Amino acid sequence: MKKTIALFAFALISSIGFAQNGPKIEFAAKDNTIDYGKVTKNENGSRDFIFTNTGNAPLIITNVLSTCGCTVPTKPDEPIMPGKSGKITVKYNMAPGPIRKTLTVESNAVNYEGGRVPLKIKGEVISN
Repeated sequence: MKKTIALFAFALISSIGFAQNGPKIEFAAKDNTIDYGKVTKNENGSRDFIFTNTGNAPLIITNVLSTCGCTVPTKPDEPIMPGKSGKITVKYNMAPGPIRKTLTVESNAVNYEGGRVPLKIKGEVISN
């Protein structure tokens, strides 16, 4: 019986040790993807990725990398406090054709490996 209790106590303490402390980033967009749908080239190509810091420390977005010059991201300058939300604005140049772009958010978030989070935009820009 003592061995069972000791084993249970060890398992409980071990599981607490694996709990992640620090900032955590959670995006509102399903699968971290924004779907523009079918849009015309005259429409505004700006969209916002809304996120929340669900961790227990300030979240710092250090960089947002784009795969091409046709997508320009804007990140928050200030740390996002626990429980607060922020946004990353992405402006696409609205060139006619399919939209399939990936951005990479670099942060101090502990719930993604290396704090790197992939974001995607998709859709289609049609001529008027």
